[in-house]
Amino acid sequence: MPHKAILKACVWTLAALAVAIALAAIAFVPRTKEKGYEFVAAWGGKGTAPGKFCDPTGIAVNASEVFVADSRNNRIQVFDRDGNFRRQFGNPGDDVGELGRPMNLAVRDGSIYVPEYFNDRIQVFGPDGRPSKIIGAAGSGPGMFDAPGGVAVAEDGTIYVADFYNQRVQALSPEGEFLRQWGVTREIGVAAGKFNYPTAVALGADDRIYVADGYNDRVQVFARDGAFERKWGGPLGMNVHGPFNGWFATVTDIAVDGAGNVYVADFYNHRVQKFSADGTFLTAFGSKGSADGEFSYAIAVDVAEDGSVFVADFGNNRIQKWRPGR
Repeated sequence: MPHKAILKACVWTLAALAVAIALAAIAFVPRTKEKGYEFVAAWGGKGTAPGKFCDPTGIAVNASEVFVADSRNNRIQVFDRDGNFRRQFGNPGDDVGELGRPMNLAVRDGSIYVPEYFNDRIQVFGPDGRPSKIIGAAGSGPGMFDAPGGVAVAEDGTIYVADFYNQRVQALSPEGEFLRQWGVTREIGVAAGKFNYPTAVALGADDRIYVADGYNDRVQVFARDGAFERKWGGPLGMNVHGPFNGWFATVTDIAVDGAGNVYVADFYNHRVQKFSADGTFLTAFGSKGSADGEFSYAIAVDVAEDGSVFVADFGNNRIQKWRPGR
């Protein structure tokens, strides 16, 4: 083939490739649609004293307080919204009132629901830290758990649990009786309705169930009757990870605000991403590091009614508070 023809063919190939990349970017890398968030404050540091952490893995916010699962210290610490320490409860162990690696928390009507990764149960505490109930036990049968990673509680008391190694999400009655499940027990999958180590679950005001499908790098959404509705994260929500807008590199927690917006802890991308209820990417904040406003593995997130976002900064052993940009 003449040199000019070869050169022309190469030019056309490169042009076609550039067009394909541009179209893929338009289709699979959405643009930011709202202002970012501003760093407000951080508290913590590595240690065992009150206000210090050793691998914080879960966070939940109510009207006035912030609850933190201080995982390796096997305790729950409670702070005011400004990070001032108030109290703590829990000790290492598997007896009532003791904890074995607490994970993503939930607070409902004054009760604190604590999934225990090592003890394979959900333990419920009152606001004063006194244990009131234990739900579940180790196993793969209905109502049993294998390293529960996250919990959410509906207004009627229905309990939703991300059952990590059992590759499912379970719905239980307030007394812990099995109601239904999403996913096939012990079976990993990338199809809609299957999971690859689910890490957390959150509820929307419309009773939809949002699942952090951890190693599938995506969010899945279900109706309360069990029907699959949508998924997102990278191209078609099909277990493709990346650093782009709307893509994830291991999803470790999820929260929904009063307006239905969804906040996702994007662990290995060291950030939190925000979406509308239908999965439309809105904005993201955070980057890798140890300075204010940087994360070393953003592992857990919750949002207060005033829009403040609280993030468990795992590798930096601290909690960060953010607010919407002005």
